[in-house]
Amino acid sequence: MPRRTATMLASTLMLIALLCAGVLIPVPYAEMSPGPTVNTLGDHDGEPVLQVSGHRTYPADGHLNMTTVRVTSADFRMNLVEAVYGWLAHDTKVVPHDTLYPDGKTEEQSTQENAEEFSQSQESAKVAALKELHIPVTSWVIVSTVIKDSPAEGRLHAGDVIKAVDGTQVKQPADVAKLVTKHQPGQKVVFTVVPAKEQAAAEKAHRTPTKTQDVTITTADSADSTDTADKGARRAIVGISAGTDHTFPFTVDIKLADVGGPSAGLMFALGIYDKLTPGDLTGGKFIAGTGTIDDDGTVGPIGGIEMKTVGARDKGAQYFLTPADNCASAAKDTPSGLTLVKVKKIGDALDALKDIREGRTADLPKCTTKG
Repeated sequence: MPRRTATMLASTLMLIALLCAGVLIPVPYAEMSPGPTVNTLGDHDGEPVLQVSGHRTYPADGHLNMTTVRVTSADFRMNLVEAVYGWLAHDTKVVPHDTLYPDGKTEEQSTQENAEEFSQSQESAKVAALKELHIPVTSWVIVSTVIKDSPAEGRLHAGDVIKAVDGTQVKQPADVAKLVTKHQPGQKVVFTVVPAKEQAAAEKAHRTPTKTQDVTITTADSADSTDTADKGARRAIVGISAGTDHTFPFTVDIKLADVGGPSAGLMFALGIYDKLTPGDLTGGKFIAGTGTIDDDGTVGPIGGIEMKTVGARDKGAQYFLTPADNCASAAKDTPSGLTLVKVKKIGDALDALKDIREGRTADLPKCTTKG
């Protein structure tokens, strides 16, 4: 056999061996790619995404699209060839598996967590939009979850309204943890609550609940907790997470059940605002965006920003409302034809949309690689 032929054959066999090894060798990575975008002003699966009853609404044209990211499942095991291909591809991103599924989180746990965050983002979007319109919203702190086998199990229940802890009025969810952790593990803490059933009955009857009860719970040591979120520095816990519930003066429903996570909050809030005000926020333009939002209208950062800008531009977006904390990352590889607009509050987004409507695009606060 000629030497050149032997060399080529050996090289080919080595390449085949490397490819086979690459396919068989698992690596601890996962993949992100652009997901669907949904116009909050339009329809999804045959019905309007935003549905308002009990208050006047106005027609809205244009696009205010929320954006999503697809990720590989918790059980998916990427091989070396797939990882290299993902690193080289422009429209995907390869990240450490633990970035998406920390502490061995399962697919079921991740789905449940995303669903809870999505539900909370919908509530905060409603509150933020109505506050921006100066429409009163009543809010209170509730027990959102009770951890299994914790001191609070059977004593407190999801939906209970927390009025006070040890006699100190609770005004926001963070107050609960602050008051509980003033204790040492093993000490008693007293919750003053309106039971969930009483709260539901009062809401149905359009009255203020009057029945409260004191619930005494002996705190546990966080180091002994079965919940990983409670582990860490030793401190007193009771095994609940606190959240916020609201009473709205009219009904706002968001009909989009197949999207998880909190990142659509800003776009939901803008869509609600547009539905409740005359004229078009977009001026008929295709606007997309992302960002969490809290009850006060503050826009927070999200993951997968590079995938979301690619997905938005592929669908035809001209402008992308970008959380300020994501600007530097997003600006490093902005899709051609897409303008990244920096927002910190819902008010910033509304101001930017006004500039776009009126053609003052030079005035837009644009993202740069410095932020």
